[in-house]
Amino acid sequence: MKKRSIFNALMFLLILFLGYVLYTQIQEPIAFQQTKDEREKAVINQLIQIRRAQEVYRDVTGHYAPSFTALVDTIKNGQYRIIKVYGDPDDPNSKDLVSFDTSYIPAMDSVRNMNPPLVLNADIGKVPYGNGIEFEIFGDTISYQSALVDVVEVGIPYAKFMGEFADPKYKKYDERYDPKKKIKFGDRNKPILTGSWE
Repeated sequence: MKKRSIFNALMFLLILFLGYVLYTQIQEPIAFQQTKDEREKAVINQLIQIRRAQEVYRDVTGHYAPSFTALVDTIKNGQYRIIKVYGDPDDPNSKDLVSFDTSYIPAMDSVRNMNPPLVLNADIGKVPYGNGIEFEIFGDTISYQSALVDVVEVGIPYAKFMGEFADPKYKKYDERYDPKKKIKFGDRNKPILTGSWE
């Protein structure tokens, strides 16, 4: 009788252990996917804000910002130049009748009127779930197909914001997942603004 009680207790413990193992095997991929989806969405939303800010910066300066400090400062303090043309500059008979009027408006005026609103502050470069780190940013002029063009690239590897799931072993739950892969927009080698998620 005593042996039977010990056997039953051991079987009960074994069942509990196997139940726990099964639960963790089911729970881990669910937790990974939920974390990945939530964090990836937050990072993409932040990259979209940065891309919009880079477009404003380019409208003001003609180039892309090489740093987040330059990006924020220029948009907050920069101005759009507006040139109004009176007459037809393409008409050779009206050269004397053509005049230009130049005026300036603060870039922040247009930022305030954007829809959806552009959130522009000192934290624009911070990576969501990145513990205070900033996105990698590159803005410069390069030679592309025999022309000088402005390029920009802003991004961050998944490993920098995936926390406990920044390990390659989680690829078993998503074959496209690579913690070294960057989520980004733009390209430092060609003039595009497309996001890697698009």
